[in-house]
Amino acid sequence: MKDGSDDVLGVITEQIETRFGMSFTALRGAVEKSPDANPQATQVVYWHGLLSQAQTALDNVEDDLLAVLDTEPGPLGDPVLDRAQRVNAAVAVRDGRALIITHLLEPHTTGHQDTDVSAARRRGPALRTSQPAPAPASATPVPARGVGR
Repeated sequence: MKDGSDDVLGVITEQIETRFGMSFTALRGAVEKSPDANPQATQVVYWHGLLSQAQTALDNVEDDLLAVLDTEPGPLGDPVLDRAQRVNAAVAVRDGRALIITHLLEPHTTGHQDTDVSAARRRGPALRTSQPAPAPASATPVPARGVGR
């Protein structure tokens, strides 16, 4: 099922080529020749390989789903639903890998010696480490509206 899902791989490849100023084939060759020369390029080429594998797996499960849909008339049964879930999982894997590459290509990761994905995670806000101050107690209780004493 090649309806544009290959566009993800194509768009990511174009972004890589733009970022490094060379074809992806040339970049992969340079990384294979000297993997320590540019850690960011090495990470990007590695994840691109994983993205390519994920795209192939997605294409295969989509084709499998279409084959089952062609043979099973009527309401959708368990075989169709199982294959549809596999397609959803394959899309999630493919998209996750694409996001990692996109993150590695962001300007804030440029020039960093450590471009490992775990080191590049963004941090959330700091957690509170002290007890909040108690709310001041009112000297005289105020009755709720409409309630008499």
